[in-house]
Amino acid sequence: MDAVSPTSLASALVAAPRVADRKAAERRLADLLEEARETELPALVEASPAVRDVLLGLADHSPFLWRLCRLDPARLAALFAADPGERLAALLAATEAAWRSPHESEVMRALRLGKQELALLVALADIGGAWGVERVTEALAAYADAACACSVRFLLAQAAESGRCLPRDADDPARECGMVVIALGKHGARELNYSSDIDVVVFFDAERAPLAEHIEAGPFFVRLVKGLVKLMQERTADGYVFRTDLRLRPDPASTPTAIALASAFAYYETVGQNWERAALIKARPVAGDLPIGEAFLADLAPFIWRKYFDFAAIADIHAMKRQIHAVRGHEKIAVAGHNIKLGRGGIREIEFFVQTQQLVFGGRRPNLRGRRTLDMLGALRADGWISPEAEAELSDAYRLLRTLEHRLQMLEDEQTQTLPSDADALSRFARFCGYADVRRFSKALTDEAQRVEKHYARLFEEGGELTVAEGSLVFTGTTDDPETLTTLRRMGFIHPAEVAETVRGWHFGRRQAVTSPRAREVLTELVPPLLAAFGETPDPDGALVAFDRALGRMPAAVELFSILKSHKSVLRLFADILGSAPRLAEQVAGRPHLLDAIIDPAFAGPPPDAAALTARLAEAVGEPELLEEALDRLRETGQHMIFVVGARAISGTLSLEQAGAAYADVAEAVIRVALADVARRFEAEHGRVPGGRMAVVGMGRLGSREMTATSDLDLVSLYDFEEDRAESDGPRPLNAVVYYTRLTQRLISALTVPTRKGVLYAVDMRLRPSGNKGPAATQFKGFVSYQQSEAETWEHLALVRARPVAGDAGLIADAQAAISAVLARPRDPAKLRADARDMRALIAREKGDADPWDLKLVSGGLLDIEFVAQTLVLAHAAAHPEIAATATGEVLSRAVRLGLIDANDGETLRQGYALMRDLFQWQRLSVSGGFDPNEAASGLKRRMATVVGLPDFKVLARDLADTRAQVREVYQRFMKG
Repeated sequence: MDAVSPTSLASALVAAPRVADRKAAERRLADLLEEARETELPALVEASPAVRDVLLGLADHSPFLWRLCRLDPARLAALFAADPGERLAALLAATEAAWRSPHESEVMRALRLGKQELALLVALADIGGAWGVERVTEALAAYADAACACSVRFLLAQAAESGRCLPRDADDPARECGMVVIALGKHGARELNYSSDIDVVVFFDAERAPLAEHIEAGPFFVRLVKGLVKLMQERTADGYVFRTDLRLRPDPASTPTAIALASAFAYYETVGQNWERAALIKARPVAGDLPIGEAFLADLAPFIWRKYFDFAAIADIHAMKRQIHAVRGHEKIAVAGHNIKLGRGGIREIEFFVQTQQLVFGGRRPNLRGRRTLDMLGALRADGWISPEAEAELSDAYRLLRTLEHRLQMLEDEQTQTLPSDADALSRFARFCGYADVRRFSKALTDEAQRVEKHYARLFEEGGELTVAEGSLVFTGTTDDPETLTTLRRMGFIHPAEVAETVRGWHFGRRQAVTSPRAREVLTELVPPLLAAFGETPDPDGALVAFDRALGRMPAAVELFSILKSHKSVLRLFADILGSAPRLAEQVAGRPHLLDAIIDPAFAGPPPDAAALTARLAEAVGEPELLEEALDRLRETGQHMIFVVGARAISGTLSLEQAGAAYADVAEAVIRVALADVARRFEAEHGRVPGGRMAVVGMGRLGSREMTATSDLDLVSLYDFEEDRAESDGPRPLNAVVYYTRLTQRLISALTVPTRKGVLYAVDMRLRPSGNKGPAATQFKGFVSYQQSEAETWEHLALVRARPVAGDAGLIADAQAAISAVLARPRDPAKLRADARDMRALIAREKGDADPWDLKLVSGGLLDIEFVAQTLVLAHAAAHPEIAATATGEVLSRAVRLGLIDANDGETLRQGYALMRDLFQWQRLSVSGGFDPNEAASGLKRRMATVVGLPDFKVLARDLADTRAQVREVYQRFMKG
C-alpha cells in the first residue's frame, strides 16, 4: 500500500486503548484481517502501527465497535484512509439528500447506515486522539441535525404526493412549511454524547403551513411527528438512528406531540418554569421551517433572559439545584458504580454551574447567552463572574468526564454514565480509557470530581435540603426518577408514579393556584415536607389526591403554602385533615387563613365555653352600620370557630364527645350575637315592647349539646310582654305579636341567609307548637298551655332535649322551669311506650331504617337509643326528677344508677350510643353528605376504625352490625314494657 496520506485519519492517530487480553485481541484482529483480505485494510494495518493499536483496543474492549468493524471492513479501511473532516462532511451531505428516495424503507436504511459510519468514524477519531471532545460532540450533533432534516423533508414530500400538503418549494419541502423541530439539551448545544437520545420539541404555525383545504394543522403535524419518531428510532436490521424524546415540550402529559406556536408561547409566558428556561438556553431550530423557529426563540427571549436579576428566580434556581443534588449525589465519590453525569462532581454539576449563572445574569449580559458549556465557561470568566482557576479546572474536568462518558457508551452503544461496579470490569475500562491501572484512573477521576464539587458548592451556599428521612425527591423535568419513586414507596405511597405525575402537574401549572412564580417557588420548598406529612397519614395517596383536588378549587395558594411551609405542626395536622376529613380540607382550600387558629398556642388548650365564645364573637362582629357587613363578620368568625372544633377533633386535643358540646357552644354563641345584632337594628326602627322579653330555646342536638359539624339548628322562639302595653315604642311602632314574629324572622335570616362569606346554619322551626303553619314566634304563656294540655307524646319526647340558649335571662329561667314541669308530669307508662314505638315506626316508614351506615335512622341506631332515653325521662321524671338530662348518654347512666332500666340493657345502650355517636360525629366531620363505604377512601375508613379503637374497617363493620342488633333487641324489649 502507498504511504498513508498526511491528512488521513490514520496519520492523525496519536493514542490507543491499553489492551488487557492481548492474545484474545490479536486473535480477533487476525480473524478480521482474514475476512478483509480483499480490501485495503490488511495493508493499512501493516503500514500503520497506530491503526493496529487502535484496532487491538477495539477488539479487546468494545463489542459494539468491533461488530461495526467486522460488518464492513472496506468501510473501515476507507475511514482510516480519508480525511476525517472531509469524510464527515460527505456523510452529512449524503444524509440530508436521502429524503429524495421514493420509499420509506430506503430512507430508513440510508439513515441507519449513515449512523453506523458516523459511530465508527467518531469513535476512531476520539479514541485515536485525532478529535477532542468539542469536535466529537459537534460531529454527533451535526448528524442528528442532518437526520432530522432529512426525515422532515421526506415526510413533507410524502404528504405532498398524497395531496395533504402543497410545498412551496419542490426542491426543499421544508421551506416555509410552517413546522419547526427545535433541539434542546445536548443536541441543541451541539454537545451530543456518543449514544445519546435527542430531545426535541415540535411547533407549528397553522396559518403559515401550506396544507390542503380539508386538512387540519394539528392532527397533520402530530402524524408527521409520529413519522419522524419512526424514521429516527425504530429498530431494523440496520439498527436505529437516534432515540427521540419529545417530553420536554410544554406539559407533555396533557399536550399533543406537535403544539401550535401561539399555545407554546402562552404556556411559557404564563406557567413556564425555571428548569424550562434552563432547557431553552440550548434551544436551536434544526429541521423544518427554521426561520419560524428562530423568530419564536427571539420572541421568547424575555422569558428565558430576564431583564433584571430576579432574586425570586434565584431562590427557585437554588431549589432546582438542591433537588438534583439531593437525589443524585453520593456522600463520597466512590469510583466503582459512580455516575459520572449525575453523581457528585459530575457532568450535570458543571452544566448546572453554567446554566444557573446564565439564567441569573444573561438578561443583562448578552454574551452569556451561548449554548455550549465550554464556551460559556470562558464567557463567565471573561465577564468576571468566575475566576480563571474555576474556568480552567471546570473545563478540564468537563473534557475528561465527557471523554469517559463516550468510552462507556462505546462499549455496547448504551445510554449510560455509570462506571462498572465489578472490580475486573472497572480495571478493563480504565485500560480502555488509556490508563495503566485502575488506581491511576481512580485518582484522575476523583481529583477532577472534587474540583468540580468545590466550585459547585461555592455557587450554592444556602438553602435547605429537599430531602426526607426516607430518601431524596426530585420532580423537575418530565420523567419519573427511579430513586424518587423508591423514596415515595418508603414513605407509604401505593402509587408513586401517580404521585410524581401529580406533583409535576403542579409545576406545569395545571392548577390555577400554582401558576404564579411565587407560588411555585414556595411549592418547590414545601413538597418534600408535605409528602412526608402525607406519608404519616392512614392514606398517603388519598391525602395527595385531596390536596390536588383542593388546589383545583383555589384561585391562589401562596398564603396556604407559606403557612404550611413555616409551621410543621400545622402541616402535619393539615395532612391529617386531607387524609381523614376531606370536608374540612375543602374549607381550608377556600379559606387558608382558617389554619391561623392552629398556629395559636391556645389551640392545644381546653376549648372555650359558650360565654367566652360569645364575647369573642361579639368583639369580632362589633356594631357595623351595614347589616351585610355584620352578617359577613358573623359568618367568617363563626365558620372559623366551627373549623377549629373540627381541627381539634382531628388532632385529638378534643374527644368526639367533647366535640359535640363544643359545636353546640359555638352555635349558642352565634345565636346570642346574632340575636343581639338584629335586636339592636330592629329596636332602632320599631323601639321596644314595654316589659317585653324574648328567649330562644335550642332543641334536638343543640339542646342536648351533641351537635355535629353539619347539624341544623332546631329552635323555638318564645316571647312575653305586658298585656296592657302591647305595642312597641319606636318611630314605627308594631303590635307585640307582629314585633316578635318579625324579630324572630330576622334572627332566622341572620343565621341562614347566604352572603359572600358563605352560610352558617340551616334552621328548623318545626318543633314549635304551631309547626310550620303558625307564626315564627310563640307567646310564652301559649307555649306553656300547649305543652300542658295539647302537645302529643312525640312533642314531649322532643322536649326532653330542650334547652334555652339565648335571650332575656328572666324568660330563660321561666322557660326552663316550665319545661322541667312538663317533663315531670305523671304519665301512663304503657301508653307512653306505645306512643313512642308508633312514632319511631312512622319515622322508619317515612325516612327508612335499612342503611347500615345511616347511624341516626338505621334500625338499632342512634334514634332507637334516643327514643329509649327520652321515654325513660318522661316515664320517671315525676318520681325521679334527677333523671332529667338533655344528653342521651347521661340519661342512660342516671337510669342505670337509679335502677330504672336493667343494668345490662342500660350498658348495652350506653356503649352502643358512645360507639355510634363517635362514628356519626366523625362522618359529619369528615365527609359531605351520606357515608358510602364503597366510595369512601381507604384512609378515611381506616381512620373511622381507629377513632373508636378498632384495628380496621372490616372489624368496625362487623362490630357495628353486632352492636345494632343488640341495641334493637333492647329497644324492642324496652318498648314492650
